[in-house]
Amino acid sequence: MDSAEYERKIAARFATFDQDGNGYIDREDFSAAARAVLAEFGTTARSEHGQAVFNGAEAFWQGLAGIADVDGDQRVTREEFVTGAVKRLRDNPQGFAEIARPFLHAVIAVAWDGAGAGPTREATARVLRVLGTAPDLAEAVARSLDADGDGRITEPEFLTAFATYCGVALPDA
Repeated sequence: MDSAEYERKIAARFATFDQDGNGYIDREDFSAAARAVLAEFGTTARSEHGQAVFNGAEAFWQGLAGIADVDGDQRVTREEFVTGAVKRLRDNPQGFAEIARPFLHAVIAVAWDGAGAGPTREATARVLRVLGTAPDLAEAVARSLDADGDGRITEPEFLTAFATYCGVALPDA
């Protein structure tokens, strides 16, 4: 994939992180995502799982800001997001999954019912929907994440999919 194509695709990812649609990504976008996940699963912010989600969201924000917030204003513009991805993540999409790992790990714990190897496809679709994925796409993505077909989504399946998505598969994937 050439640089222009990569930049176009990574720019399409910006809206995923700009939860409030104000044109930049900031700490509040990550806090909003954490609150949405906790509300969806009826988990209180003060619980162990709730604190893990908020701590994971903060770590994710810090990682993203470290990669992309060039001017240090605690906001990542679309341009900074694209530039940061091109410079630091194009050849290492797994690196982005690594900064997301604490958040994803905590979200998986909230969505997991304790049975099997991880959350169900249905719980995974719920997570995706509250994070802004269209309902029909959330269902399709949850099905595709279940690589082994056991009806559960494991952390490695989540991380691989996240790295692929942010490392840029299809712009609408």
